[in-house]
Amino acid sequence: MTLDDILAGLFPNGSKIDAAGTIITGRAILTGGEPIHVLGITQGQPFGVDEAIVLAGRAIEIVKSGDQAPILVLVDSSSQRMSKRDELLGLSEYLSHLAKALLLAEAEGHRTIGLLYGGSAAGAFIATALATGTLVALPGAHPAVMDLPSMARVTKLPIDVLKAKAEATPVFAPGLDNMVKTGGVHIVWDDAAPLAPQLAALLRRPHGPDDRGRLGAERGGRRKAAELAERVARAAASHQGA
Repeated sequence: MTLDDILAGLFPNGSKIDAAGTIITGRAILTGGEPIHVLGITQGQPFGVDEAIVLAGRAIEIVKSGDQAPILVLVDSSSQRMSKRDELLGLSEYLSHLAKALLLAEAEGHRTIGLLYGGSAAGAFIATALATGTLVALPGAHPAVMDLPSMARVTKLPIDVLKAKAEATPVFAPGLDNMVKTGGVHIVWDDAAPLAPQLAALLRRPHGPDDRGRLGAERGGRRKAAELAERVARAAASHQGA
């Protein structure tokens, strides 16, 4: 599906989306008549400081508006831009600033939903798609926290060893199916069905604390994360009460 197809399917009641290069921002109307903010990185391009600061600024503007309307973040990028300029400007700080801006929006009452419809990887994936409260995807999306050749360079493990681990452990493996198993992607939408009702159904669901660890445990992709997080939370609560 093209971006235009996705927007038309999500918002049959209309939208006003502005595009500047690979960045989109705007507002749309849900099927029930409620407003929703739209942000996004498109065209499968690298994600750098320029894109991050624009999206973070828009997220902060939305929070300041006080309307508490949901925010949909559309994602189709490659990895973060590894240029000398971006690195010297502090790319990691820009990416973390964007992630924190989206987390702030969620904390201030804006339901944040990421829709991964293309690619994304590494820091770009973490600062956009994974920084939303709920991440969904369309078939054909291809996320990767880190590809196996990059992982081999970092861990100093042979690529064959990592490939074997990827086959047995979804945490090690790129790809949509593995991201679903780990709980990072909550659900893969049906692109053969209308998208607007699927978005409406998601927004109607009660939204509580981050449940990616629980989903990962249930799906067998992250067997220990939820348990360990619960143990840390209990230990912290015990320490505060001491």
